Amino acid sequence: MKHFLLSIPLALLCGCTQPVVQSALVNEVDVFLASYSETYLGLQLKSAEADWALNTKIVEGDDSNSKAYEVAEGKVAEFTGSVEVIEKARRYLAGVSALNDLQVRQLKAILYAAARNPQTKPELVTARIKADAAQTEALFGFDFKIDGKSVSTNEIDRILEEENDEQVRLAAWASSKEVGKGLKKGLANLVSLRNKTVQTLGYKDFFQYQVSDYGMTVPEMMELMRRFARELRPLYRELHTWARYRLAKKFGKEVPDLLPAHWLPNRWGQSWSSMVKVKGFDLDGVLSSFKPEKLVRQAEDFYVSLGFEALPRSFYERSSLYPLPKGTPYKKNNHASAWHMDLEEDVRCLMSVEPNANWWETTHHELGHIYYYIEYTSPYVPPLLREGANRGFHEAIGSLLGLASMQKGFLQGRGLIAGDAEVDELQVLLREALDFVVFIPFSTGTMTHFEHDLYAAGLPISSYNERWWKYVAEFQGIRPPAGRGEEFCDAASKTHINNDAAQYYDYAISYILLHQFHRHIARKILGQDPRNTNYYGNKKIGSFLRSILKLGATRDSRAVLRESIGEDISARALLDYFEPLLEYLRKENAGRRHTLGDI
Repeated sequence: MKHFLLSIPLALLCGCTQPVVQSALVNEVDVFLASYSETYLGLQLKSAEADWALNTKIVEGDDSNSKAYEVAEGKVAEFTGSVEVIEKARRYLAGVSALNDLQVRQLKAILYAAARNPQTKPELVTARIKADAAQTEALFGFDFKIDGKSVSTNEIDRILEEENDEQVRLAAWASSKEVGKGLKKGLANLVSLRNKTVQTLGYKDFFQYQVSDYGMTVPEMMELMRRFARELRPLYRELHTWARYRLAKKFGKEVPDLLPAHWLPNRWGQSWSSMVKVKGFDLDGVLSSFKPEKLVRQAEDFYVSLGFEALPRSFYERSSLYPLPKGTPYKKNNHASAWHMDLEEDVRCLMSVEPNANWWETTHHELGHIYYYIEYTSPYVPPLLREGANRGFHEAIGSLLGLASMQKGFLQGRGLIAGDAEVDELQVLLREALDFVVFIPFSTGTMTHFEHDLYAAGLPISSYNERWWKYVAEFQGIRPPAGRGEEFCDAASKTHINNDAAQYYDYAISYILLHQFHRHIARKILGQDPRNTNYYGNKKIGSFLRSILKLGATRDSRAVLRESIGEDISARALLDYFEPLLEYLRKENAGRRHTLGDI
C-alpha cells in the first residue's frame, strides 16, 4: 500500500528547549499547524504525482521520471525536515500540558516526518531520495524472461499456480528471482542511508523508527510477532505436512522435509490457496468470462451496498487499473496499491486487474484502502492525521473486505456460485487457511526477522541470501530448488523489501485484526457463522466500519479497537475460525511425519 502522509508515533521526540508562555501556546500552535499543513499539502501532491509517474511509466534508458521525483521529493524533504520545523515542534511539545490531543498528535507527526528528512544532514536526505528512485526503476523496469522470452509477473504467477510440469515451474520461479541480483547493492545502500537519516533525530535505526509508530519498542514488536507465530504454529505445522505429502504425490517425488520453493503456487511461498479447488466453488472459472473492468465495478458496488458513496469519477480517470497492452513501449509497477494523492479527494489505485479470483479479492482489498481515505478526509480530521488508527488498521480493513468477498454466502448472493451448490465446507476452510494461516510465518517470521537484521543488526551484504533462506527454512519450512549463493538477493525480489521497508509486520497485525473485526460483524451484526457470511447490502456493517474509518489517526489505536469490539489485539479469533480445520488435518496427517519444530 502506498501512503502519502505523516504517520503518528506514540513516543515523544522532545528536545530540552524552554516552554513558551502557556497562555499564548494554543493559538500559536494552531497558526503553526495551519501554515505547515498548507505548505505540506502543496508540496506532497507534487511529489505524489511524480512518484505516480515513476511507477506507471518506466521507460528503459529514460530517467526523466526518476529525476522529477527526486526534485519533488527533495522539496518535501527540505520543508518537512527543516531545522525551523524541528525546533518549533519541539518547543511547542515542551508545553504539552497546555495543548489539546489533536495538536499534540499533529506535532508528533511532524517530528516523525522530520526524522525521515532531517535537513541537519541534507546530503543524506538527497542521497536517500536518489537511491529510492533508482531502486524503484530497477525493480519495476526489470525485464523478466523465461527461455529468453519476456514475461510479465502475472504470467509467472499463472505458471506457478497452474503448471504441472516441474521444470516449467522451476524456470518460472528462477526467472522471478533474477531481479534480485541487480537490486542487491542498491538495497545495501538504502539500508545505510535510511539508518543514517533517522539516526539524526535520535533513533537507533530505521527499524526502530518504523516500530515506534505503534508506540512499541523493537523487542516488544519482535515478541508480538513471535507470539503470533507460536500460537499459529500447530495449525501451520499440519498445513505444512499436508502440503509436503500432497505436492510430493503430484510431482512423483519422495516426501521432502522442507518444501521446494518452486513447488508452491507463489513466488515467496506466502500463499498456497490455489492448491485447493473446491467443487461448486470455481470462482476462477466464472470470472474468466468477465472483463477486468467488471471486477472493479462489482467491488465498488459491494461498498456502495454497505452505505458508502460511489467512487468519484476521478478515481477511474486517474487510476492505472489494468495490465498495459501488448507492445506498450514502457513498463509499470504491477504490484497492487492504493494512493491518497493529495490527502483530499484525489484517490487512485495502481493495479493490473485480470479476471480471476486473486484479483477479485485484491480489488476488494484495495478499495478498502480507498474508502478508508475517503472516510477520514473530512473537516473533523486534520490533514496530518489522515491515516489509519495505525498502519495495521489500514491493511486490516482492506483484508476484511477481501475476506468477505470470498465467502460462500456472499458469492451465492452475488450469483457467482450456484445457490444450490454442494460445497465441502472443510475444503473451503482449507483453502482459506492456505492463504491466511500460511501468510503468518512469512510475515511474522521471514520478512520481519530479515528486515530486523538488515536495519537493526548490521547484517553484511555478503550474508543477505544466506540469512534470507535461513529464515525461510526456519519459519516457513521452505528451501530453494538448488543452491542460492550470494550472487543472488532473493529477498529483494519482494517489493516491500525495497520501497515499503521495515514494516511488513503491518500485514501480520492486519490479519489478526481482520479476524477480530470479522467475528464481531458476523456474530454481533449479522448473527451468522463467521465462516460463511454475506455482508452485501447490510447498512449496519457500513455504519460500524465508518465509525472506525472516520476517526483516521485522531485516536489511540488500542482505544479504537477496545471501543469498537471490546477486545485487545489477539489471535484468538483467527484460531477459533480455523479450529474445525485443525481437527480435520490431524486426522488427514495421522501417521505422517511432521518436520517443523517449535518456534
